[in-house]
Amino acid sequence: MAKNRFSSGEGPSQRQLRVGELIRRTLSDVLMRGEVHDPDLNRISITVGEVRPSPDLKVATVYVAPLGGTLGGESGEAMLAALRRHSGELRHHVAKAMTLKYAPDLRFRLDETFDRLDETRRIFSDETVQRDIAARDEDDEADLG
Repeated sequence: MAKNRFSSGEGPSQRQLRVGELIRRTLSDVLMRGEVHDPDLNRISITVGEVRPSPDLKVATVYVAPLGGTLGGESGEAMLAALRRHSGELRHHVAKAMTLKYAPDLRFRLDETFDRLDETRRIFSDETVQRDIAARDEDDEADLG
């Protein structure tokens, strides 16, 4: 029986990871050098956090965030709108830098990883949570002793 490559459920393949990292570096370099001629886009420092290509490498989801800013409201949406406006040009830069059969279609999303990390830190610093963790550690030590 043939194995279905597209629904293995194991996570991304090595090829997807490699291609994603190359796309991430290429986009970071293009945006850092200001090769896209748009004042709205060049005014914002953009962090390209991650790129997740589809299994067939025809679509790549690019997770971006404004550098040093918050994702909230207008700045994040304005950044996404500018990136989506120039997705064809960015795709051209990616295609030029890589040797793939197809240049992937770039889809931009806000990267909320940093916000989730801040929220997790805030939760762990809460007094109630600290007390619960200390009580659990004491229970674990009592079970071992």
